[in-house]
Amino acid sequence: MPKISAKPDNLNELNANFAQESLKLPLFLNSVPKSGTHLMRNIIRMFVPVDQQYQDAFIQIPILRQHIHAFDPTKPKVSWGHLLFSDESAIALRAVKHILLVRDPYDWVLARARFFLSDTFQGSLEHLKGGNVSINEVLNMMILGIHGKSPTLQEIYTHNAVAWMGTKAIFVKYEDLLANVKDVESDRSRKFFESLFNNAGLGPLPKDWVERVRIGADRKQSGTARENLAGLREPVPETLPDKQRQMVDYAAPGLRPILGYR
Repeated sequence: MPKISAKPDNLNELNANFAQESLKLPLFLNSVPKSGTHLMRNIIRMFVPVDQQYQDAFIQIPILRQHIHAFDPTKPKVSWGHLLFSDESAIALRAVKHILLVRDPYDWVLARARFFLSDTFQGSLEHLKGGNVSINEVLNMMILGIHGKSPTLQEIYTHNAVAWMGTKAIFVKYEDLLANVKDVESDRSRKFFESLFNNAGLGPLPKDWVERVRIGADRKQSGTARENLAGLREPVPETLPDKQRQMVDYAAPGLRPILGYR
């Protein structure tokens, strides 16, 4: 599997500054890769005792069987990963609260390109770094895949998001999470996090929830935040070019609408 070299955080130590309620049911924070996984994970970590956080692995299908005990309802823990829909994953999560984070495919293409072009990611795509291909060619690869090396956008979203629709998985948009983090003292944000915590089985928001959210959402604590990616030398545009937007719609027709994007 690819290697991710991200700087460590100190959220375990900061967690000790707050009174923590025991988790009653196992919780899994799932996501489409490059959809704000660390943001959601780090926020939730500020509300769960450290000894109930499953930090042994970032759970994915290839290692699911080795880490199936993360979902044991008799020993509730919060865990996280990119668990695509399958018979095994559905069975594994049958007694687990399941939150699934998604991102607008237009912005996802850019985030994935930044990550793959950085030294934080080390895998089978090293030959793309250093200006060997143009940034627009990289974006096209993020959308249409690389034959025999990287899946297409449609494949990733189909198995990591769309296939979970209509199940008990609770879908959360990265954009909504980010907007409410930035406006955390508003009534809108309180309602958002109350709903999120209810769906996650975390109970009512504690009085100091705003401070906890701010600490968990601190971008300095995320090794994969854009500004913390190591060795990113190729400039990636802020917004997806019009032609690549058309390619997303061509490659995955109906994807953005079914996810709630217009």
